Amino acid sequence: MEPLARAHALQAFEAIVGARHLLRDDAEQAPFLTDQRRLFTGRAIAIALPQSTDEVSRLLSYCFERRIPVVPQGGNTGYCGGATPSAQGDALLIGLQRLNRIRSTSASNDSLVAEAGCTLASVQAAARAAERLFPLSLGSEGSCQIGGNLSTNAGGVHVLRYGTARALMLGLEVVLPDGRVLSSLDGLRKDTRGYALDQCFVGAEGTLGIITAACLRLFPLPRSTAAALVAVRDIAAALALLDGLRGMLGEQLTAFEAMPRLAIELAVEHLDAARDPFDRAYPWVVLCEASSTEDGTKLDAALENALAAASADGIVLDAALARSEAQRIAFWFLREHIPEAQRLSGGSIKHDIALPRDRLVAFYETAAAWVAGNVPEARLCAYGHLGDGNLHFNLNQAPGTGRDAFLAREPIVQRAIHDLVAAHGGTFSAEHGIGQLKVRELERYRTPQQIQTMRALKQALDPRGIMNPGKVLPP
Repeated sequence: MEPLARAHALQAFEAIVGARHLLRDDAEQAPFLTDQRRLFTGRAIAIALPQSTDEVSRLLSYCFERRIPVVPQGGNTGYCGGATPSAQGDALLIGLQRLNRIRSTSASNDSLVAEAGCTLASVQAAARAAERLFPLSLGSEGSCQIGGNLSTNAGGVHVLRYGTARALMLGLEVVLPDGRVLSSLDGLRKDTRGYALDQCFVGAEGTLGIITAACLRLFPLPRSTAAALVAVRDIAAALALLDGLRGMLGEQLTAFEAMPRLAIELAVEHLDAARDPFDRAYPWVVLCEASSTEDGTKLDAALENALAAASADGIVLDAALARSEAQRIAFWFLREHIPEAQRLSGGSIKHDIALPRDRLVAFYETAAAWVAGNVPEARLCAYGHLGDGNLHFNLNQAPGTGRDAFLAREPIVQRAIHDLVAAHGGTFSAEHGIGQLKVRELERYRTPQQIQTMRALKQALDPRGIMNPGKVLPP
């Protein structure tokens, strides 16, 4: 951008958001310009922090007229660089944290309207204050924002029961690239007035517009929760356990997380608060949790009976039930801190994949055999949301292996794993989105017709290509 045009733009941005909320200094901008995993670092003309939908609208209208690229950013907790500007420094980064009001809550309609900059934890708290549950649950819920959750169609640990962020959205307020505002925050559950426009922006990662508010689905607040860590032989046994629990608990089963032995060992080795609940080293451990609006003793008994039935069938090797809230929290500590334990143990090559549950065993056996035969310096640590088919199929650097040499294998490993996922009918991107990290993967694994349709939608809504360029769609 020419110096004169840049100066004019900065003056215009300041007039919209105020001098205090337009960040120009390098030190002030730094936290916004590098992604969570430190894979990408960019530059920006400035960082604008609007406080209202009107301010977002005015910013986008100005940028649209002058073809200034715009990068929306929520809590900056993403794994794929979707909220990081390019190194060209020609974009305006718009941070949404000041749009942080809960606009309304309706217990009778089981709905809540939150602005995009509300943290997930604050949305959960607002729901609890109304004696309701907002079930989206992520490890980063204290810092991730609801706008980003919707823009990436976040998943988390309760997808088995409640679905992804897409299923929890009743309506959106979105500022289109030219500054017009599209709004449907009325909380309707049935609406057949043509195209479901809101759905276009869920998972679009800010490439079609900026979500500024959302009407979200709430649920009855559970009165009791039961959890257990269950030892099984392998993934096939874990899936058999899942079928048994669903058959006996129905929709009370809210989470089903699988962890290999290595994940437990890494957590216990690197995290002081982690404890292995078993005396023996079982190959796989499943964290299952059920919730109910009924009495807690009934739920505890139902989970125990379901596990007893699975044990009688030879599926369960051992089980530890949470007898207190502290024990339940300790069980979840193991699961939720696997990424941190992996980081502390050395380099890792990560894959965020999902498959139909009936193809998980075949994929896992094939992929594990490929890793053993082709990457002997790696230790396989595949864990995650087995109940909905989503695995974080990660390879950890083995002791005695050089970090740089190990990480240099990532392109070859990633291609092999993603090809196997595709061959088994799965996806290379389950819950972390595309961002700029996986643009070429999207181009490889989606059909030409799908890419063409996405491009047509992008062209229709963002004809000047200003919204989050370089993300999701290949250039």
